[in-house]
Amino acid sequence: MVRIVSLLPSTTEILFAVGAGEDLVGVTFECDYPPEARTRRIVSTSTLAEGMTPTQIDAQVRARLAAGEDLYRLDEAALGDLGPDLILTQDLCAVCAVDVANVDAALEHLGCDGRVLTVDPSTLDEVLASIATVGAATGHHQTANELVSTLRSRLERVTGAVPSQSGRPRPGVAVLEWTDPPFTAGHWVPDMVMAAGATPTLGRAGQRSEQTTWAHVVGGHPDVVVVAPCGYGLAGAADLAAEVVAANHLPTDIPVWAVDADAAFVRPGPRLVDGVEALAGICHPDALPARPDLASLVRPAASSPDPPHPRR
Repeated sequence: MVRIVSLLPSTTEILFAVGAGEDLVGVTFECDYPPEARTRRIVSTSTLAEGMTPTQIDAQVRARLAAGEDLYRLDEAALGDLGPDLILTQDLCAVCAVDVANVDAALEHLGCDGRVLTVDPSTLDEVLASIATVGAATGHHQTANELVSTLRSRLERVTGAVPSQSGRPRPGVAVLEWTDPPFTAGHWVPDMVMAAGATPTLGRAGQRSEQTTWAHVVGGHPDVVVVAPCGYGLAGAADLAAEVVAANHLPTDIPVWAVDADAAFVRPGPRLVDGVEALAGICHPDALPARPDLASLVRPAASSPDPPHPRR
Protein backbone atom coordinates (compact mmCIF):
# COMPACT_ATOMS: atom_id res chain seq x y z
CA MET A 1 0.00 0.00 0.00
CA VAL A 2 1.21 3.49 -0.92
CA ARG A 3 0.45 5.87 1.94
CA ILE A 4 -0.69 9.23 0.55
CA VAL A 5 -1.21 12.61 2.19
CA SER A 6 -3.13 15.27 0.29
CA LEU A 7 -2.68 18.92 1.25
CA LEU A 8 -5.27 20.15 -1.25
CA PRO A 9 -9.03 19.56 -1.45
CA SER A 10 -8.68 19.25 -5.23
CA THR A 11 -6.07 16.47 -5.12
CA THR A 12 -8.10 14.69 -2.46
CA GLU A 13 -11.03 14.67 -4.85
CA ILE A 14 -8.83 13.50 -7.71
CA LEU A 15 -7.40 10.66 -5.63
CA PHE A 16 -10.84 9.28 -4.90
CA ALA A 17 -11.96 9.81 -8.50
CA VAL A 18 -9.06 7.77 -9.93
CA GLY A 19 -9.42 4.95 -7.41
CA ALA A 20 -6.62 5.86 -5.00
CA GLY A 21 -8.87 6.86 -2.12
CA GLU A 22 -8.05 3.75 -0.09
CA ASP A 23 -4.40 4.79 -0.04
CA LEU A 24 -5.18 8.27 1.29
CA VAL A 25 -4.25 8.55 4.98
CA GLY A 26 -4.01 12.31 5.60
CA VAL A 27 -5.96 15.36 4.42
CA THR A 28 -6.56 19.04 5.20
CA PHE A 29 -9.39 20.53 7.25
CA GLU A 30 -10.94 21.70 3.95
CA CYS A 31 -11.08 18.27 2.31
CA ASP A 32 -14.81 17.54 2.32
CA TYR A 33 -15.43 15.80 -1.00
CA PRO A 34 -16.21 13.02 -1.32
CA PRO A 35 -17.65 12.74 2.22
CA GLU A 36 -15.34 9.78 2.89
CA ALA A 37 -12.44 12.25 2.94
CA ARG A 38 -13.69 13.41 6.33
CA THR A 39 -12.69 10.04 7.80
CA ARG A 40 -8.98 10.63 7.14
CA ARG A 41 -6.59 12.21 9.63
CA ILE A 42 -6.28 15.98 9.34
CA VAL A 43 -2.68 17.15 8.97
CA SER A 44 -3.23 20.78 7.91
CA THR A 45 -5.43 23.48 9.44
CA SER A 46 -5.95 27.21 8.94
CA THR A 47 -4.38 29.87 11.14
CA LEU A 48 -7.23 32.28 10.36
CA ALA A 49 -10.01 32.88 12.84
CA GLU A 50 -13.49 31.59 12.02
CA GLY A 51 -16.59 33.67 11.44
CA MET A 52 -14.94 36.63 9.72
CA THR A 53 -16.49 38.71 6.95
CA PRO A 54 -14.89 38.74 3.48
CA THR A 55 -13.40 42.16 4.27
CA GLN A 56 -11.88 40.87 7.50
CA ILE A 57 -10.55 37.74 5.82
CA ASP A 58 -8.90 39.80 3.09
CA ALA A 59 -7.32 42.14 5.63
CA GLN A 60 -5.98 39.32 7.78
CA VAL A 61 -4.59 37.42 4.78
CA ARG A 62 -2.81 40.55 3.55
CA ALA A 63 -1.38 41.27 6.99
CA ARG A 64 -0.09 37.74 7.50
CA LEU A 65 1.48 37.55 4.05
CA ALA A 66 3.11 40.96 4.51
CA ALA A 67 4.54 39.79 7.83
CA GLY A 68 5.81 36.55 6.31
CA GLU A 69 3.45 34.50 8.47
CA ASP A 70 1.85 31.23 7.43
CA LEU A 71 -1.84 30.91 6.63
CA TYR A 72 -1.84 27.19 7.32
CA ARG A 73 -0.55 25.06 10.18
CA LEU A 74 1.06 21.72 9.32
CA ASP A 75 0.70 19.08 12.03
CA GLU A 76 4.19 17.59 11.98
CA ALA A 77 3.31 15.00 14.62
CA ALA A 78 0.44 13.69 12.49
CA LEU A 79 2.64 13.71 9.41
CA GLY A 80 5.30 11.74 11.26
CA ASP A 81 2.78 9.20 12.56
CA LEU A 82 1.37 8.62 9.09
CA GLY A 83 4.76 8.15 7.41
CA PRO A 84 3.51 9.02 3.92
CA ASP A 85 5.17 7.72 0.79
CA LEU A 86 3.61 10.46 -1.34
CA ILE A 87 2.51 13.99 -0.41
CA LEU A 88 0.43 15.99 -2.87
CA THR A 89 0.57 19.78 -2.59
CA GLN A 90 0.90 22.93 -4.70
CA ASP A 91 3.27 25.85 -5.20
CA LEU A 92 0.83 28.08 -7.07
CA CYS A 93 -0.92 30.13 -4.40
CA ALA A 94 0.19 30.99 -0.85
CA VAL A 95 -3.46 31.48 0.13
CA CYS A 96 -4.53 27.98 -0.93
CA ALA A 97 -2.34 25.52 0.99
CA VAL A 98 0.72 24.93 3.13
CA ASP A 99 3.86 26.38 1.56
CA VAL A 100 5.70 23.55 -0.19
CA ALA A 101 8.93 24.75 1.44
CA ASN A 102 7.36 24.10 4.84
CA VAL A 103 6.40 20.60 3.72
CA ASP A 104 9.96 19.88 2.59
CA ALA A 105 11.36 21.24 5.86
CA ALA A 106 8.95 19.16 7.93
CA LEU A 107 9.82 15.98 6.08
CA GLU A 108 13.52 16.64 6.53
CA HIS A 109 13.00 17.35 10.24
CA LEU A 110 11.04 14.13 10.65
CA GLY A 111 13.49 12.08 8.63
CA CYS A 112 10.69 11.11 6.25
CA ASP A 113 11.71 10.25 2.70
CA GLY A 114 8.22 10.58 1.22
CA ARG A 115 8.00 12.01 -2.28
CA VAL A 116 6.44 15.48 -2.68
CA LEU A 117 4.42 16.00 -5.85
CA THR A 118 3.33 19.57 -6.59
CA VAL A 119 0.18 19.89 -8.66
CA ASP A 120 -0.06 23.42 -10.08
CA PRO A 121 -2.54 23.64 -12.99
CA SER A 122 -3.30 27.12 -14.31
CA THR A 123 -5.68 26.37 -17.18
CA LEU A 124 -8.58 23.99 -17.73
CA ASP A 125 -6.45 21.78 -19.97
CA GLU A 126 -3.76 21.66 -17.28
CA VAL A 127 -6.36 20.65 -14.70
CA LEU A 128 -7.33 17.68 -16.85
CA ALA A 129 -3.65 16.84 -17.37
CA SER A 130 -3.09 16.95 -13.62
CA ILE A 131 -5.69 14.22 -13.16
CA ALA A 132 -3.62 11.99 -15.42
CA THR A 133 -0.47 12.99 -13.49
CA VAL A 134 -1.99 12.00 -10.15
CA GLY A 135 -3.24 8.76 -11.67
CA ALA A 136 0.22 7.89 -12.94
CA ALA A 137 1.86 8.78 -9.62
CA THR A 138 -0.48 6.50 -7.68
CA GLY A 139 -0.59 3.53 -10.04
CA HIS A 140 -4.06 4.34 -11.37
CA HIS A 141 -3.14 5.71 -14.78
CA GLN A 142 -5.77 3.76 -16.73
CA THR A 143 -8.66 4.89 -14.54
CA ALA A 144 -7.34 8.44 -14.62
CA ASN A 145 -7.06 8.45 -18.41
CA GLU A 146 -10.60 7.09 -18.73
CA LEU A 147 -11.86 9.81 -16.39
CA VAL A 148 -10.12 12.53 -18.39
CA SER A 149 -11.60 11.12 -21.61
CA THR A 150 -15.09 11.23 -20.09
CA LEU A 151 -14.60 14.80 -18.87
CA ARG A 152 -13.38 15.92 -22.30
CA SER A 153 -16.40 14.29 -23.93
CA ARG A 154 -18.71 16.22 -21.62
CA LEU A 155 -16.94 19.47 -22.47
CA GLU A 156 -17.27 18.71 -26.16
CA ARG A 157 -21.02 18.16 -25.74
CA VAL A 158 -21.31 21.59 -24.15
CA THR A 159 -19.20 23.42 -26.73
CA GLY A 160 -21.11 21.66 -29.50
CA ALA A 161 -24.42 22.98 -28.17
CA VAL A 162 -23.56 26.58 -27.25
CA PRO A 163 -22.54 29.43 -29.60
CA SER A 164 -19.07 29.29 -31.06
CA GLN A 165 -16.80 32.32 -31.12
CA SER A 166 -17.74 33.11 -34.71
CA GLY A 167 -21.36 32.02 -34.49
CA ARG A 168 -24.32 33.32 -32.50
CA PRO A 169 -23.80 36.07 -29.89
CA ARG A 170 -21.95 35.03 -26.75
CA PRO A 171 -22.87 36.77 -23.51
CA GLY A 172 -20.14 38.52 -21.57
CA VAL A 173 -19.62 36.97 -18.15
CA ALA A 174 -17.76 38.50 -15.22
CA VAL A 175 -16.79 35.92 -12.59
CA LEU A 176 -15.78 37.28 -9.19
CA GLU A 177 -13.56 35.19 -6.92
CA TRP A 178 -14.10 37.64 -4.06
CA THR A 179 -16.52 40.49 -3.47
CA ASP A 180 -15.10 42.73 -0.74
CA PRO A 181 -12.81 43.88 -2.21
CA PRO A 182 -13.72 42.49 -5.65
CA PHE A 183 -11.26 40.08 -7.24
CA THR A 184 -11.28 38.71 -10.76
CA ALA A 185 -11.34 34.94 -11.19
CA GLY A 186 -8.26 33.91 -13.14
CA HIS A 187 -6.43 30.62 -13.74
CA TRP A 188 -8.85 28.09 -15.32
CA VAL A 189 -12.08 30.08 -14.77
CA PRO A 190 -11.88 32.15 -18.01
CA ASP A 191 -11.44 28.84 -19.86
CA MET A 192 -14.60 27.57 -18.17
CA VAL A 193 -16.50 30.66 -19.29
CA MET A 194 -15.34 30.16 -22.89
CA ALA A 195 -16.25 26.46 -22.81
CA ALA A 196 -19.72 27.42 -21.60
CA GLY A 197 -20.31 29.55 -24.69
CA ALA A 198 -19.61 32.95 -23.16
CA THR A 199 -16.87 35.57 -23.19
CA PRO A 200 -15.00 36.38 -19.97
CA THR A 201 -15.03 40.11 -19.24
CA LEU A 202 -12.80 39.69 -16.18
CA GLY A 203 -9.69 37.62 -15.52
CA ARG A 204 -7.15 36.10 -17.87
CA ALA A 205 -6.80 32.41 -18.58
CA GLY A 206 -3.72 30.95 -16.95
CA GLN A 207 -3.06 34.11 -14.93
CA ARG A 208 -3.55 34.80 -11.24
CA SER A 209 -6.71 36.33 -9.84
CA GLU A 210 -6.34 40.05 -9.24
CA GLN A 211 -7.99 42.72 -7.16
CA THR A 212 -10.17 45.02 -9.21
CA THR A 213 -12.80 47.73 -8.76
CA TRP A 214 -16.53 47.78 -9.29
CA ALA A 215 -16.00 50.45 -11.93
CA HIS A 216 -13.75 48.05 -13.82
CA VAL A 217 -16.30 45.24 -13.47
CA VAL A 218 -19.02 47.46 -14.90
CA GLY A 219 -16.65 48.84 -17.55
CA GLY A 220 -16.30 45.37 -19.03
CA HIS A 221 -20.02 45.52 -19.95
CA PRO A 222 -20.90 42.04 -18.67
CA ASP A 223 -24.26 40.54 -19.52
CA VAL A 224 -24.14 38.52 -16.30
CA VAL A 225 -22.06 38.59 -13.12
CA VAL A 226 -21.23 35.33 -11.36
CA VAL A 227 -20.23 35.40 -7.70
CA ALA A 228 -17.87 32.47 -7.03
CA PRO A 229 -16.06 33.31 -3.77
CA CYS A 230 -13.12 31.07 -2.94
CA GLY A 231 -13.86 28.96 0.12
CA TYR A 232 -17.65 29.33 -0.09
CA GLY A 233 -20.45 26.93 -0.91
CA LEU A 234 -23.70 27.97 -2.56
CA ALA A 235 -25.41 29.34 0.55
CA GLY A 236 -22.51 31.61 1.47
CA ALA A 237 -22.04 32.72 -2.14
CA ALA A 238 -25.76 33.53 -2.37
CA ASP A 239 -25.48 35.77 0.70
CA LEU A 240 -22.55 37.63 -0.84
CA ALA A 241 -24.31 37.94 -4.21
CA ALA A 242 -27.33 39.44 -2.43
CA GLU A 243 -25.02 41.95 -0.74
CA VAL A 244 -23.57 42.93 -4.12
CA VAL A 245 -27.07 43.56 -5.47
CA ALA A 246 -28.18 45.45 -2.35
CA ALA A 247 -25.09 47.66 -2.45
CA ASN A 248 -25.92 48.78 -6.01
CA HIS A 249 -22.41 48.01 -7.22
CA LEU A 250 -23.85 47.03 -10.61
CA PRO A 251 -26.50 48.34 -13.00
CA THR A 252 -29.87 46.88 -12.06
CA ASP A 253 -30.33 45.23 -15.46
CA ILE A 254 -27.31 42.91 -15.04
CA PRO A 255 -28.29 39.49 -13.67
CA VAL A 256 -26.21 38.32 -10.71
CA TRP A 257 -25.80 34.62 -10.00
CA ALA A 258 -24.24 32.82 -7.05
CA VAL A 259 -22.47 29.51 -7.57
CA ASP A 260 -21.06 26.81 -5.32
CA ALA A 261 -17.45 27.88 -5.77
CA ASP A 262 -15.84 25.11 -3.74
CA ALA A 263 -17.78 22.39 -5.52
CA ALA A 264 -17.27 23.39 -9.12
CA PHE A 265 -15.19 26.52 -9.71
CA VAL A 266 -12.19 27.20 -7.49
CA ARG A 267 -10.89 23.69 -6.79
CA PRO A 268 -9.05 22.36 -9.86
CA GLY A 269 -10.50 18.89 -10.06
CA PRO A 270 -13.04 16.82 -12.02
CA ARG A 271 -16.04 18.85 -10.87
CA LEU A 272 -14.91 21.90 -12.85
CA VAL A 273 -16.76 20.27 -15.73
CA ASP A 274 -19.93 20.46 -13.61
CA GLY A 275 -19.16 24.16 -13.32
CA VAL A 276 -18.88 24.54 -17.09
CA GLU A 277 -22.22 22.78 -17.53
CA ALA A 278 -23.78 24.99 -14.86
CA LEU A 279 -22.44 28.15 -16.53
CA ALA A 280 -23.80 26.99 -19.87
CA GLY A 281 -27.18 26.57 -18.20
CA ILE A 282 -27.05 30.16 -16.93
CA CYS A 283 -25.91 31.65 -20.24
CA HIS A 284 -27.82 29.42 -22.66
CA PRO A 285 -30.72 27.84 -20.73
CA ASP A 286 -32.27 26.33 -23.87
CA ALA A 287 -29.10 24.98 -25.47
CA LEU A 288 -28.73 21.83 -23.40
CA PRO A 289 -31.14 19.31 -21.87
CA ALA A 290 -32.36 20.26 -18.40
CA ARG A 291 -30.04 19.06 -15.63
CA PRO A 292 -31.88 19.11 -12.28
CA ASP A 293 -28.70 17.88 -10.56
CA LEU A 294 -26.96 21.15 -11.41
CA ALA A 295 -29.55 23.17 -9.51
CA SER A 296 -27.53 22.65 -6.34
CA LEU A 297 -24.63 24.57 -7.89
CA VAL A 298 -26.27 27.84 -8.98
CA ARG A 299 -28.79 30.34 -7.68
CA PRO A 300 -29.91 33.74 -9.01
CA ALA A 301 -29.38 36.58 -6.56
CA ALA A 302 -32.49 38.00 -4.94
CA SER A 303 -34.08 40.72 -7.08
CA SER A 304 -31.77 39.85 -9.96
CA PRO A 305 -33.23 40.17 -13.50
CA ASP A 306 -33.79 37.36 -15.96
CA PRO A 307 -30.99 35.33 -17.63
CA PRO A 308 -28.59 37.28 -19.84
CA HIS A 309 -29.27 38.45 -23.36
CA PRO A 310 -26.05 39.37 -25.17
CA ARG A 311 -25.70 43.08 -25.73
CA ARG A 312 -23.14 42.68 -28.47
